[in-house]
Amino acid sequence: MRKRNHVIPVRLDAKELRHLDEQVSKSGFTREEYLRSLICGAEVRAKPCEHHADLLRKIAGLCNNANQLAHVANASGTASPESIHEMQRISKEAWQIVKEDW
Repeated sequence: MRKRNHVIPVRLDAKELRHLDEQVSKSGFTREEYLRSLICGAEVRAKPCEHHADLLRKIAGLCNNANQLAHVANASGTASPESIHEMQRISKEAWQIVKEDW
């Protein structure tokens, strides 16, 4: 048995349908999912761009490297000049990736 067994027909003019289809396309949802989300009061946002996942993976890797350097600095009680330079390099690389890929 279907959970959703109530059908509500909606009539739209060409402009309204075009607008709905544009919003549905941006969201990545089906029409039904999109309309259900709006009815439930959810804020429907555009789906992330194609390179978003790759960018997040790169930034996460850089942050992991920075965290490892910070862990060593905390364990030893001091940060070596090499570690400081490496942290600066990681920061600059992360910023560069965001500027280029975002």
